[in-house]
Parts: sequence; structure tokens; C-alpha cells
Amino acid sequence: MKSMERENERGQDFTRRAFIIGTIQSGILAVLGGRLAWLQIAQGKRYRTMAENNRINIKMLAPSRGQIVDRFGTLLATNEQNFRVIIVPEQTGDIAAALSSLQKLIPLSQRDIQRVIRQAEKSAPFVPLEVRDDLNWEEVASIEVNLPDLPGLSIDEGEIRHYPLGESTAHLVGYAGAVNKAELTENDPLLSLPGFTIGKTGVEKAYDRVLRGVAGTAEMEINVVGREVRELDRNLAQPGKRLMLTIDSGLQQYMQGRLAKEKSATAVIMDVRTGAVYALASHPSFDPNLFTHGISVEQWEKLLANPGLPLNNKAAGGQYPPGSTFKMVTALAALEEKIITRNTTFHCPGHYEFSEERFHCWKRGGHGWMDVSGALMQSCDTFFYNIATQIGIDTLTRYAKRLGLGERLGFELEEERPGLMPTKAWKMGQFSKPWQPGETIIASIGQGYMLTTPLQLATMTARLVNGGLAVKPWMTGFVGDQAGKDGSWEPLGFKKKNIDLIIRGMNSVVTSKKGTAHGSSMEDKKFQMGGKTGTAQVRRISKADRLEGVMNEDLPWKFRHHALFVGYAPISNPRYACCVVVEHGVGGSLAAAPIARDLLLMAQQRDPASSPLNMEGRTASRFPNPPSRKPATASRKR
Repeated sequence: MKSMERENERGQDFTRRAFIIGTIQSGILAVLGGRLAWLQIAQGKRYRTMAENNRINIKMLAPSRGQIVDRFGTLLATNEQNFRVIIVPEQTGDIAAALSSLQKLIPLSQRDIQRVIRQAEKSAPFVPLEVRDDLNWEEVASIEVNLPDLPGLSIDEGEIRHYPLGESTAHLVGYAGAVNKAELTENDPLLSLPGFTIGKTGVEKAYDRVLRGVAGTAEMEINVVGREVRELDRNLAQPGKRLMLTIDSGLQQYMQGRLAKEKSATAVIMDVRTGAVYALASHPSFDPNLFTHGISVEQWEKLLANPGLPLNNKAAGGQYPPGSTFKMVTALAALEEKIITRNTTFHCPGHYEFSEERFHCWKRGGHGWMDVSGALMQSCDTFFYNIATQIGIDTLTRYAKRLGLGERLGFELEEERPGLMPTKAWKMGQFSKPWQPGETIIASIGQGYMLTTPLQLATMTARLVNGGLAVKPWMTGFVGDQAGKDGSWEPLGFKKKNIDLIIRGMNSVVTSKKGTAHGSSMEDKKFQMGGKTGTAQVRRISKADRLEGVMNEDLPWKFRHHALFVGYAPISNPRYACCVVVEHGVGGSLAAAPIARDLLLMAQQRDPASSPLNMEGRTASRFPNPPSRKPATASRKR
């Protein structure tokens, strides 16, 4: 009986234990089932995405950089097919040996070899590395034939930026180059692509964003170690927009060649009505293709050592005293402020006395009696000395800025600089000294603290001869299909009779036998130009120099005066304004005026203002391909 009771008790204990264990197991299974359901149903999409991301890599595809063309469709910047040789380190047993074998087939410096070896040490072994680009067809063929003996090496095809006109457009188009560390801070994933280039100077830099285009993508299947297995999908990149400039490439090349006869010079030609810039050049120049293909240390040092500063855009960024080209500003200010009239005259004995100081005219014997037109025609300094202190420096600067001098004009190139038109407050703030009347006297002929750029001087000339409209220079005709400037300008409010009087004096600078630029008069009178010569002192002429009769042309080149000329043509109906600066050229009439004559003659013969890109009427007939067009031949008076 007792044994049966014990058996029953054991059975009951077993049943309880089995129930407890079963309950625990059921609970565990329920938790696991719930967790599995949570992962598969509620969180399934998230983990599926994570798994897909581990399997698929999104690879960016670099877009083609947009073309830059002139107003006739001639290519100024384009992309060329670029073959390069690459190496995959894991596919070659010995990188140094493989590169040494390659060196027997194509030119390859030890510097390139060491660069690739260093990159291989820092990169994954399956990442392809560029060994050399810009291979010619013979080099490509030689490598392809020998590929069985070059493990890990292969040919890759891409694009490289090319500038067909080279030095002629270097300062205006600029160049594109590799991205540096400072530029990588910009929030654009394109910049991290190997070999990607961005605009460094000129139009390439000013419109870099629209020229870059939009990156494409390729979905690549990769294995667990990150190696690409196959391409799954591809979205093509969108090429950058095409820029059409107002530049006439034929006139631009002619300008560059004409300036090349000087040691250092610059010039600009613009439309007096619309502001469109037709040519803008500096000499010496440089070949922008050097920077896309990789400039050597020797070439870079040569550019830096050149006293003519070939890397500087002198037309937009060179700052020079305007010299006598500023006299139109002084004359206009005096006429507008009623300090003088058309009949006002002053006697020029060759100097001007003021407060125990003597200010010399450039003509030692003097010019005699001069009115305002005659003073402009013969560039009489004394006439302007007489009216300077009555105008005052602040008023003089105010008129100068209304004519476009002493501040940035909003030109597209970042190389543009503001120049300087001083005031009393400026000098006090800069030097903690008051302005002196004598400083106004020398400012009246464009000397002293005054600085201008050739682009500003061309703008000043355009504003005078277009009837007093506040035209500004620009050169972007179209960005893609979007037009640039609208070509409408507000009047500056000058009296027509005063502007006409100044233009009469500027006309006679060339047309009159007494004019300072009569030697540059054109044979064909329908092309005749007007203008103003200028000579800007680089080194002050001392009393000792005057007594000893030291000639400026006898001084070392860097101490000679700058030669300037501002002009326009044709006289009968001005359309083109020009400024020429010959650094250390001694005199405007001898060095700068002949260049301006040749440039304005060529501009009129080519007549870019009547080209398919008509910026005045705001219409455009666009050429998809460069047209066949021969430049006109300029006849010059010697």
C-alpha cells in the first residue's frame, strides 16, 4: 500500500516537472518565433537593404566637361580622347619589374615609377592605378601587342581637356587641373574621383560648376573582399553645358600675335554699345595644355622666372597708373561742374607753379595757349594742372568711378582687380595723413596713387563715345541655351555738349597733324580711329635727371615708363573701343598707339559685331560646328 502511494507521488512529481519544462520550452519557442517574425516581417525590408548594400556598390561615372566656343562656334576648350595605361597590383607579381618592362616600350620616368609604387603601398591590391596618360597611338599599339608579357597592365580610355588655340586664349579661357587638398573641402563627390579636373583660372574657373556636368552611376556587384564582379545597371552622366563667348577667336589670335612683338603688353577690345568683349590678351602668355598634361618643375620655374609674368592676366588684373588717358575724366569733371567752358584757355610755358612747387609739362618749351580740345589733342599737362585744385580729388574720383574706373566692373573672370581712385578719406585711413593739393594736381593727369586696369580704361572710352551709357564689359553669350547679358544700359546723365567736346579732342589726337598719335593715323579714312595717348611714370623723374638730360629709354627696362593708348573706331560711328598697355614701353604715341591702330583696323575688317551672335538684338544663330572662316588681312601705315 505504501509502495503504491510512493509510486503515485513520483508520477505526480514527474508530471509537474514535465509541465514546467514544457512551459519553459514553449515560452522560449514563442520568444524565438516572435523574434523571427519581427526580423522577417517588421524589419525584413531594413535587413534586406543592408544585405543588398553589402553586395552592390554604387560607382560614380565622371561626366564630360562642357565645351567652350567663340561667337562663331570655333572651339576654345574641348575634350580629347585620352588613352592611359593602368596597373592592378594583385595581378602582377612584381610591380617594379612590370613597370621596368613597360619602360622599355614607352617613355616612363623613374619619378612616375616611384609614384605608382607608393600608391600601391597605400591602396588595396585590386585597385587599378594610373601609370601614365596621354598615350599616342604608337604607344598604345606597342603596349597592346606586348600585353601577354605585361601581367597586370592594361589600356584604359578616358578624356583630357584640350585648348586648340593654346597661348592665344590662355588668360581668357584659363585651364582645368587636378583637384588639390584645399578644394576637396567642397561638398561635391565628383571631386574625389581619380583624375577629375576642375577650372583653375579664367572662364574655366568662373563657370566651373556648369561646365562639370552631372555624374552618372553604375551599380557594380562586389564580392566579400570588395572586388568588382560585374556591372548590374548604369545611368549615364550628363555632360557639362556648352559656353558660347562673345570672343572672336580670329581677332583674339591676331591680338596675341601683335602683342608678341613687345616684351610685355596687354590689350582689350569691346563693343561700345553692348559691352561684349571681342578680344582680351596678355603677352607673354603660356600654353594651358601644359597644365592638363602635367607641367614639369623646369617649365613651372621658367614661367615664374619670366619678368613679363606670363601667368598674370594683365588685361583684367593688371593695375597701372592711367597717365594722360585719364585727362578725359578731368576735362569732363571740369565741364560738368562748370569750372571751365569750351572757350576756357590757359597758357602753358612748360610748367605750372603752385605753392612754391613746380609741376612740369611733358613738353619742355610748353604748348602756349590751350583750350580743352587742344589740351587733349596735344596732351598738355599744364592745362589740367590749372583746373585740378578747383575740381578737388573727391569730385575727380566721383567722375572717374562713373566712367568705370577704380572699382570692379563685375566681369566674369575672377582675375579682375579693382584698381584705385583715391579720396581724402582713403589717404587718411591708409596713411593717417591729410590729402595735399599737390597730390590732386598730379592726379589730374593720372599719376600719383591712381591705378586702373586696361579693361576699365576700355570701358571708360566706351562710355564716352557711346553717348554716356553705363556699359559694362562681359563675354558670356550663352550658357547652354540660356542667353547672357541683355545689352541694355542706363544713361550716366552727362551733358551731350560736354561729351561731344571731349570726343572732338580725342578725334584730333589722331586726325590732326599736331595730335600726339597722328603717326598712327589710318590710310583708309572710313576706318579712322580716335583716342588718347598716355605715359605712366614707373620711376619719378628727379631734378638731377632733368639737368643731366637723362632719357627715359636709356634707363633699364624695368624703370621705363608704361605706354598706354585708349581708342575707338570708326570715328564717324564708334563701335569698337580698345585699350593697349605696353609695359615699360616709354611713350604711348610710339609704342601703344600703333598697336591699337592695327587692332582696331582688324576689328573693323572682321566686324564681329555683325556676327551670328548678335548681342545687341538679343538673338543668336548658333553654329554646332566651327565654320570655315578666313581672317581678313590688315593693311597698316608704317
